[in-house]
Amino acid sequence: MKRLFKFIKILLLIGLSGILLGAGTFGAVYLYFSRDLPKISKLDDYRPPIITTVYADDGRKIAEFSRERRKVIPLSKMPPQLIEAFIAAEDARFYIHEGIDFYSIIRAFIKNLTAGGIVQGGSTITQQVTKSFLLTPERSYQRKIKEAILAYRIDHEFTKDQILYLYLNQIYLGHGAYGVEAAAENYFGKSANQMTLAECAMLAGLPQAPSRYSPFQYPERAKTRQIYVLNRMIKEKYISSGEAEEAIREAMNIAGRRNLFAEKVPHFTEHVRRELIAMFGEERVYTDGYTIHTSVDVEMQKMAHKAVEKGLRDLDKRQGYRGPENRLPQEQIEAFSRNLQSEIDLSPLQAGVITRGVVIGVDDVANAVTVRMGNERGTLLLADMRWARNPDPEIEYTAQRVTRPGSVFSAGDVISVRIKKKSDDGTHWMLALEQTPEVQAALLCMEAETGAIKAMIGGRDFFESQFNRAIQSRRQPGSAFKPIIYAAALDKGFTPATGIVDSPIVFENRQTDVVWKPENYDKTFHGLTLFREGLILSRNVITVKILREIGIGYAIDYARKLGVTSHLDRDLSLSLGSSGLSLLELVNAYSVFANQGTLIPPCFIHKITDRDGNVIYECPAEPEPVIEESTAYIITHLMEEVVKSGTGRRVRALNRPVAGKTGTTNQLNDAWFVGYTPEYIAGVWVGFDNKKPLGKNETGARAASPIWLEFMQQALKEKPVRVFPVPDSVIFAKIDADTGLLPVPESKRTIFECFKEGTAPTQYSKRSDQVTETDDFFKQDM
Repeated sequence: MKRLFKFIKILLLIGLSGILLGAGTFGAVYLYFSRDLPKISKLDDYRPPIITTVYADDGRKIAEFSRERRKVIPLSKMPPQLIEAFIAAEDARFYIHEGIDFYSIIRAFIKNLTAGGIVQGGSTITQQVTKSFLLTPERSYQRKIKEAILAYRIDHEFTKDQILYLYLNQIYLGHGAYGVEAAAENYFGKSANQMTLAECAMLAGLPQAPSRYSPFQYPERAKTRQIYVLNRMIKEKYISSGEAEEAIREAMNIAGRRNLFAEKVPHFTEHVRRELIAMFGEERVYTDGYTIHTSVDVEMQKMAHKAVEKGLRDLDKRQGYRGPENRLPQEQIEAFSRNLQSEIDLSPLQAGVITRGVVIGVDDVANAVTVRMGNERGTLLLADMRWARNPDPEIEYTAQRVTRPGSVFSAGDVISVRIKKKSDDGTHWMLALEQTPEVQAALLCMEAETGAIKAMIGGRDFFESQFNRAIQSRRQPGSAFKPIIYAAALDKGFTPATGIVDSPIVFENRQTDVVWKPENYDKTFHGLTLFREGLILSRNVITVKILREIGIGYAIDYARKLGVTSHLDRDLSLSLGSSGLSLLELVNAYSVFANQGTLIPPCFIHKITDRDGNVIYECPAEPEPVIEESTAYIITHLMEEVVKSGTGRRVRALNRPVAGKTGTTNQLNDAWFVGYTPEYIAGVWVGFDNKKPLGKNETGARAASPIWLEFMQQALKEKPVRVFPVPDSVIFAKIDADTGLLPVPESKRTIFECFKEGTAPTQYSKRSDQVTETDDFFKQDM
């Protein structure tokens, strides 16, 4: 018996020694690896890089800017089944262990030992948080020991919910998505709190290998992983077998996150991005999670895009047909059609769709072309291709029409066609010939009373060119600059009834030996012309003489008051719009006339808040009176006449008060129309990037104003008709339309014109039998 007690005593001593030795060893290891460990207190202030989000004026999301696509949400906005799915798949004993699960570690150790290397980690969720926030991702036993120490500390410092909050917002889930909210949007096009059990399980299956189990790239693998997660949830008693079976049967709609930046208002949001970087720097824009509230109206933007697309296609047809996209030999037509059919399967043919096809028959007797589009057939009649002449900018499009299909097409030609409708017998499609325009355009619309930019098109196709022709481009505005000269002249003593002689004038620069003889668009001179007619009928010579009288320096200073910042040439050609401006500048200048002489800076961004909801920027948009109300109204009144009877007649179809001016450059390189109603100021520019001519008679009236009209008709469709308010400082007087003086019974034409108070004419027109000196006619020549 004594021997037994002695043996037990020895065993106890050995055990105690072992425990002490183990504890000492553990303590030594703990102390050794605890040196220089990062402080877990940094987790208290979790502020990871998050997305900067951009919204339209109605709160619709239009863009996101980020390096890591992450959105931080509280646990309360995550469905319970999502949290349970992650716990079941990643760390079933999460609520039991203290940051380290020794059972999982032993299991992983045995597997790694068997494999001869690290093949399984056995990490808890807490350890994954540790690795993500505090350690490097290296795979070694030394790092695992540090990870375990930190995980233990975190588990005792933070609640389980706090650890889950960090984990579910930080974890990488593939395709640029960090955290469950960003991943839910990526894969399912919805917020995390809207996900079904099936979607939650699929998301929870991703952390182990996001690329390998990607629902986009490997849907079968993703499904297998989803089933694994659902089975784990059954085992952990989170769901029943019936619920799991229902989730497995659920059809997964992997919609994918839409590219908002490119889809809705790309030129606008790209401009906003540039502005934000100028304000805060690129790093902060992409990581600090700002909320940007902009001025853009998405519906008006759609209207603008449709108007530009229609206007450019109409112009492109007037320019002529540049030929087929390709010519296929007979043996390649079948392969081409099969490839095209695969595209059609994704986007079926219907009325209005533009698609490609290959010509398989040309019949000059029936005046028809047969086109194959995948497996379907279409007929292109002569009436829908008469515009397809050879391009020639010197020939008016109406003077040259196609008379037979065979002069344009041959079998094997790959062409673009627009689907019109099904044939009467339902066997084929009726088609119209199309081609992708080369010409570019820009459109910008500003709200009159606020300066808010409601729509902006910077070019025909953002995917082809990100260059913003509404802001970044500087093109000659031509006659669209004239209202600025005329407004300056009104403040220098001119009135709408001032007479100027439209007669030849020559300027010679002796230093450069250059002679300039300005002339009117119609190549004629018109004698005595009233100031008002100079603007209404866009008379070049009259405008040059006005600028000579008021002074170039004065006119430039006046333009600066109206918001023009681009370089302006100090010569008389300034009067004809020879200095390049942006569309934004010109629209902003016209807004002064629309706003009764007040300049309101254009506003793209209304408000910016930081990630904590603090407002850090608001659009200043402070109104500043820069010219007299009377001057602004008189210019508005004269530009209303431009629309009623001048170069802007096309936009009379708006059927409401509108003021505006066309602009065309000498070689027909640029076409403009800038106009406004009491609600909006909008401008349109049309031209080629390489500045080649638009074609014979392609003026601002023909090329630009139809786009403006199409857009404004839609933008103002539901709005009541408003008139331009008349300031008290303006009076109306009846004058002789030929002389600008008070009318007499013999006056052939009389009109009511507006004047600044005290500037209306006081003299009467001379009777025809009173004119005795020819000098009377020319004495007002300038």
